[in-house]
Amino acid sequence: MRRSRRTRNTAVSLVAVALVLLASALWYRWMPARGDFVGRVVGVSDGDTIEVMRAGRAVRVRLEGIDCPESGQAYGTRAKQFTSELVFGKEVAVQVRGTDQYGRILGEVILPDGRSLNRELVRNGYAWWYRRYSNDPVLQQLEEEARRERRGLWRDRNPIPPWEFRRERRRSDSTPLLRPSPHAV
Repeated sequence: MRRSRRTRNTAVSLVAVALVLLASALWYRWMPARGDFVGRVVGVSDGDTIEVMRAGRAVRVRLEGIDCPESGQAYGTRAKQFTSELVFGKEVAVQVRGTDQYGRILGEVILPDGRSLNRELVRNGYAWWYRRYSNDPVLQQLEEEARRERRGLWRDRNPIPPWEFRRERRRSDSTPLLRPSPHAV
């Protein structure tokens, strides 16, 4: 009887130690650095902008280093769907890199399985490496690979980068409407 009680106590102790180690490993994996945070994704605006809960409120996070097609642009809807499938309703870690001119947090979003959402979008051909704002060689390599393998938007013969699409849209929005002269025949 004494021996089985000792064996049971040893087993319980081993299970307790294993649980503490597992909890510690999970804590350190998700423990945010200063400025970084973990939160549930509650919205997806487009392929490269999401809303994440932080301190009880939703904050907008713009994925740093990439640019997805705009809504109304080829692959814009698919990029948003891809992002939604990976993050909506899930807990993600946000590695904060700064803020943009619109007050959104710029950052890298880490999925529950440890992959980078930013990199997954580029790898699968749903985003450009935004070279104007990023010198990340991994994003550059992932874009080159996606182009070579004709993934996602790279299936198009001449995909239009979102920054050019936005520029053209702004240009056409600012063009005054030409109205016929009342004196025209």
